[in-house]
Amino acid sequence: MFYSTAMNNKFSDNNQIGMASTFSELVNMDFQGIMNAICWHRNLAGDFKEIVSKLQLKENITEVSKEDLLVLQLLEKGNIAREIILNDLQLLTDFGASPSLNLLKCYERDEELDFLSTDVYSYHVDRSPIETDTFLCTYHGAASDILPNNQAEQKILIPEIREKLKELHDGPEAEFETFLKDYFFDLHYQPKPNAEPINLESGHLWRLAVDHPAQQALPCIHRAPVENDSEYRLLLIC
Repeated sequence: MFYSTAMNNKFSDNNQIGMASTFSELVNMDFQGIMNAICWHRNLAGDFKEIVSKLQLKENITEVSKEDLLVLQLLEKGNIAREIILNDLQLLTDFGASPSLNLLKCYERDEELDFLSTDVYSYHVDRSPIETDTFLCTYHGAASDILPNNQAEQKILIPEIREKLKELHDGPEAEFETFLKDYFFDLHYQPKPNAEPINLESGHLWRLAVDHPAQQALPCIHRAPVENDSEYRLLLIC
């Protein structure tokens, strides 16, 4: 056993978060009401820092293949960490997902508009034309945050931002909403005053609700963290 589950944790009392004790529970639990995030809470054994130290960063975001992991010469705890990652990748692949393991220095910043950031450091939701979910697990480094939907406001509804977007659109009023969706402006959110983000922490495998036609719950608002100085993130996502 490379990890243990722990159901008595700070996530258990949060109505936005469903708790799973197995991968099967994680993928089979239904989102409902305000619950739009599900956590397979795990206390992982293993040395993930050793894996990060022995991987080679080729770009700011470097995808790590199964073969990249297998060729690493690791100590015992590093090998345990590698087996956990490989098992997670296999579980998700067998489920029908397409997981990606990324070594991250940083994401690209969106600096095109000075009044509206649309990069992944901004609170946002994911959208898909088909029924799907977002899975993620941070093995090392800073972890993502989620935000209760009632603690955020869609940026396109903030009057000063909306007016500037109308100026940017410079087209027929009837096409404005389509313009907002085409450029993904409608996916981004601003925390309300006194909002309380929830950090997803490391080691746990999360499933987040996505905006798609069959979704019964609100999509989960989340953001990538600002990376810690001189520390790479190791992130599984799909």
